[in-house]
Amino acid sequence: MTRPGAGGSTASKTSLKVASFDKATGRAVISQAQKSSPGPSAAPGAKPSASSSASAPGSDTGSAPAPAPVKTGDIIASAPVPGAPDGLLAEVTKVGAQTAQGTEVETKPSDLGALLADDKAEGQVPVDPSTVAVEPLLQGVKVSWAKTGGASFGPSGAKLPLGSLRLDVGTAVATAEGAPASAAASVSGFVQLAPEVEFAYDGSAHRHHLGMSGAWQAQWQLKGRAAGGVKHRIPFAKLHADPVIQVGYVPIVVNLDLTCYLQVEADGRITLDVEQNVSGNFRVGADYAKGKGWTPASSSNVKSSPVKASVTAAGTAKTTLGAEASVGLYGVVGLAADFAPYLRGEATATAAAATDGAASAVATWGLYGGFDLNGHLQLQLSIFGTPLLEHRIPLGSLTREWPLTSGGAGASASPSRPAA
Repeated sequence: MTRPGAGGSTASKTSLKVASFDKATGRAVISQAQKSSPGPSAAPGAKPSASSSASAPGSDTGSAPAPAPVKTGDIIASAPVPGAPDGLLAEVTKVGAQTAQGTEVETKPSDLGALLADDKAEGQVPVDPSTVAVEPLLQGVKVSWAKTGGASFGPSGAKLPLGSLRLDVGTAVATAEGAPASAAASVSGFVQLAPEVEFAYDGSAHRHHLGMSGAWQAQWQLKGRAAGGVKHRIPFAKLHADPVIQVGYVPIVVNLDLTCYLQVEADGRITLDVEQNVSGNFRVGADYAKGKGWTPASSSNVKSSPVKASVTAAGTAKTTLGAEASVGLYGVVGLAADFAPYLRGEATATAAAATDGAASAVATWGLYGGFDLNGHLQLQLSIFGTPLLEHRIPLGSLTREWPLTSGGAGASASPSRPAA
């Protein structure tokens, strides 16, 4: 907790901690931390005094209450703790009663400028996969990870790169009506990622950056004839992490949420058995410059190649293994993005009849890799001290597609060559 000073950061570490925080009301309880517990950043304030000794008989048996450890105007900057799992950045507006848990206070949102003042900060922090909370949304989702300094092995026995998190998934999707039993539709695969959070503050409220980036590798397979006319979007896991970028005594808490999903779009006519490898990296974020406002800072560099392909009948199908990402600070969502690598297959068939009764049929098919990357800034983003957004600001969209392999004059074929 700190009081804004006249230039320069006034933040200093204290032995206090956020025992609890109610985001809806802004009420918090501040207590003395145990020696093993990290406290929030703060400027030196009033310190609680020891309780008075018991008085002699016949005298006033009451004891003077200890002064509150915080006062109006103090600013709380706390790393994630059980009472405030997203971290906390708030200004004390009212000091209430002291309870067994600590001092009750009322707060309002603050901004980083009040704490960092002229300090500058810039960081790109890898997210430790062992700290990522993973919530499987489908039965059978398998999670494996490798932390720097030690590696775990994936469920298939392959060794993961250090710092990576891997999710394996497989599920059935609705099969086209009238399709034979052999054309039952399913999608399966894995995604392997090593996310990093990005943060920059230039000390003047003139230039800032917030975003995430990371390496991405995925492989997935679509089999069968999926039902047409419906977009099958299947979230299979939610991921959450709260990495901290330390700036002096001030913990900058970046909240990262990812929802990994499979998506299938088809016309119900084409039967596929296709598999694709995708690898590369992506970056989603936004830059703020005074006078220009917020602008997108997003990019992607991925390559893909088909592992196998079998295409039967004429039609179209598209399958995606992607991730919805949300990046914020101290529990305040800043930006949201959707990174969606996909595999698209299409086949056409034409028939011609000659006057002599002879007939011929020609079939062509193609497989295409691609990705969509888009995002937007959220309403709540004012934590940098910049003007509050009045509406969501689109961060633009990146779309790329490239041919993988193709064939013709056959009901089925195999990929002739990998393509990037």
